[in-house]
Amino acid sequence: MTAYYPQALQQLHTIQDWIRFAASEFERNGIYYGHGTDNPWDEAVLLVTASLSLPSNLNPQYGSCQIIDDEKNLILERIKRRVEERIPVAYLINQAWFCGLPFYVDERVLVPRSPLAEIINNRVSPFMDGKEPGRILDLCCGSGCIGIASLQAFPDAQLDLADLSRDALDVAEINIDSHNLWHQVAAIESNLFESLSPGYDLILSNPPYVDAEDLADMPAEYHHEPEMGLGSGNDGLDITRQILANAANYLNPEGVLVVEVGNSWIHLEAAYPAVPFTWLEFENGGDGVFVFTKEQLEQYF
Repeated sequence: MTAYYPQALQQLHTIQDWIRFAASEFERNGIYYGHGTDNPWDEAVLLVTASLSLPSNLNPQYGSCQIIDDEKNLILERIKRRVEERIPVAYLINQAWFCGLPFYVDERVLVPRSPLAEIINNRVSPFMDGKEPGRILDLCCGSGCIGIASLQAFPDAQLDLADLSRDALDVAEINIDSHNLWHQVAAIESNLFESLSPGYDLILSNPPYVDAEDLADMPAEYHHEPEMGLGSGNDGLDITRQILANAANYLNPEGVLVVEVGNSWIHLEAAYPAVPFTWLEFENGGDGVFVFTKEQLEQYF
C-alpha cells in the first residue's frame, strides 16, 4: 500500500480533500487517460463523486461536505485499484456517459468513447438529409450506447443492437432496461449480419479495428477491455471488410452506413485505393469515421 494511504484515511475529511488526493495519486503514478477523461482532476472528480452517489457536475459548494469512514474506504480502495491495477474508472464505478446519457459498463464491453456521438447529436446530417429512419442497426454494439443514443435523435425509430458476444449483449440488455426501451429495441446475437433481416435505413458501427501492432502497444488500461472488441487482424480491418462487402444488402434504397475505424483509416485507404471515402471531421476531436450510401456501397463493393 502506498505510504500516503493510512494518512489519507486519518487526515482527509471532505469531498474536496479526496478529489485533490485522488488527482495527486493519479499524477504521481502516471496513469493513462483515455476512457472518458484526459487529465487527473477530471478523473478524480468522476471517481470520487460516483463513489458517493453524487453527480460529477456537483456544485462546488458541496466540496466542503465531510464524508464518513465507509465512504472514505470505498474511495481509497478505488484509487488504489486505479493506480495499481490500471483499471479504468468506468469499470470501477460501472458507469460511463455517451451523448449525455449514462450507461452501465463492466469488463465485458468497451468503455464508450466514440466520436460517433457528435454525428448522432447532429442527426447524421447531411447524410440522412432530414429523413427519419424507421429502422436503425447498431452493429458490433457492445454496451449498446451508440444505438440507444441514436434514439435521442430519432425517437420514433426501431433499433436493433447486434453483437457476436453474448456477454456484451447481456450488458446491452441492462442498458435497454435502464432506459426503458424494450418497446423499440431488440438485442440480437449475430455474427455481423448473419442473424439479421434487411431493411435498415441507418447502420451505425464501431467495430473492432485496432491493428495487431497497436493492440500489443496499448497502455495497460486498454487490456482490461475485451480483446475481441478491439483487435481485428493484422491491419485492423478484418471485420470492416466484411461490413463493406455486405452492408448494401441490409440497407433500404436511401439507407446510410456510418463506420468508425479510428487510426486504421490509413490501412483502409491503402486497401481500397480506387474508393473515394468520405471521412467526417469532428469539432470535439476524433477521426477515422466514414459514410457510404447504399448506392455507393453497391458501386464500390
